[in-house]
Formats: sequence, C-alpha cells, structure tokens
Amino acid sequence: QFLGSTEVEQPKGTEVVRDAVRKLKFARHIKKSEGQKTPKVELQISIYGVKILDPKTKEVQHNCQLHRISFCADDKTDKRIFTFICKDSESNKHLCYVFDSEKCVKEITLTIGQAFDLAYRKFLESGGKDVETRKQIAGLQKRIQELETENSELKNKVQDLENQLRITQVHTSPAGNVTPKSPSTDIFDMVPFSPISPQSSTPTRNGTQPPPVPSRSAEIKRDLFGAEPFDPFSCGAGDFPPDIQSKLDEMQEGFKMGLTLEGTVFCLDPLDSRC
Repeated sequence: QFLGSTEVEQPKGTEVVRDAVRKLKFARHIKKSEGQKTPKVELQISIYGVKILDPKTKEVQHNCQLHRISFCADDKTDKRIFTFICKDSESNKHLCYVFDSEKCVKEITLTIGQAFDLAYRKFLESGGKDVETRKQIAGLQKRIQELETENSELKNKVQDLENQLRITQVHTSPAGNVTPKSPSTDIFDMVPFSPISPQSSTPTRNGTQPPPVPSRSAEIKRDLFGAEPFDPFSCGAGDFPPDIQSKLDEMQEGFKMGLTLEGTVFCLDPLDSRC
C-alpha cells in the first residue's frame, strides 16, 4: 500500500522520515475514517531506478532515479513500514515516499541499496566512455543545427545571386541594338539562368561582365561566407550544451552523496499502527 509522498527539508535523517511517516499515517487515518481505501501499488526496482506502478494497468505513477535517492529505511517496530527520500527531477524538492507492506519490508530496502551500489559501479566503469560519447553526440547535434541555419542563409544568398544574374544577363549587339529574339531567351530578351553556362559569353549592355558566380569546387573548401566545411571530428569538448553537462554532474554528485540504509523506529506512540 502506498501511503503517499510528502516534501521534506533534508535529504537524509531518521527524524526527517519519522515526521513524514507520522504525517502520512495520520492522513491515512483520516481517509479511512471517510471510507477511502489506501491505494495499492507495484514496485519495480532496477539499476535505473524505482518505479511505482498501478498493479492493474501497469501505468507508471512515479519514476525515482537511483542517483536521486539519498535515504532508505524500514521500521524496526512496525515491520510493515518502509520509506525512501528522493529528489524530484522537476521541482528539485526532496520528497519522502512511504509504503506499508505485509512482508519483505527489510528485503525491499536492501534491494534498493543493492541496486544503488550496482548502478554506481556501472557508472564508474562505463561512465567515462558514456560521458565522452554523450558529449560528442551533443556537440554533433549542436553543429547540425548551426549547419541547418547556415544552409538556409546560403540558399537565400544563392537566390539573390540568381536574381542579379537574371537582371544583368541581357544579350545586346555590338552597336547597342537588341539582338533578335532566339528560342533560348524569354519575352524580355533574357537568357534563363544556368549555373553551368560560361559567364564570358553574356556581356551586359555597357560591356561589363556580370558578377562572378562562385564555382562548385570553391564551395567544397569554403562556402559563400568563408566558413570551412563541417568536420565531425573537429568538435571540441566544450561544444556540448550545458544542460547535458549539468545532468552528468548531477548524476555524479548524487552517486557520490551515497544512499543511507537504516532500520529505525518511525513512530514511538501507538497512534495507528494498523490503520
């Protein structure tokens, strides 16, 4: 049975969870007096976290990552109550989750502790490689966004050049008279733009040549704005977004804080040990 969760001020401490258990026990006592039942849940414990699911629909109600769990304890006197403190991923507040189980309470707390140790060991063994890989992926994603923006700007630049060439490429005779229309020109005596057509054969009315179009071979080395082509292996270690690094730092900090397991006495007064 899931008694619920409540915000606590500290990530660890027997007194902290003791107050939370008393608060949620009293809230359950009130709900039972009103005819409400305590909801039942299913726990899934793995090296990725503790999931609280609906036992019928298997819908995930809460997903507590292990590096965010800082304290886990069971009640020595009740033998039914166990709890853990987890830092909420959105609000960054510390929440105390309280459960009531007829059996396996101590085994559940030990399982959470073992999962935490395995997750921390896995993080230490493969964390370095994973961190570098994630940094490279994040850097590539950032670079792709920059290239997409740059590509859009290049398209606009090329479109402007095409418009300029369409205006300037008008066939005229040496005497200044307009040459007879040919099938290759439009109604305004303009030659349709072709990127492979030689520029020297299309002088303007005043005899000057149109502005040169950047060659394709030059674009391979440098683009219209002088930027070098993208090289995925040139991404530095500092190119990844700061949010990725903050998440990795948070995982490392959470694991370093450790998980405290305790068998303690949550309630000294016989308020409602069975309600």
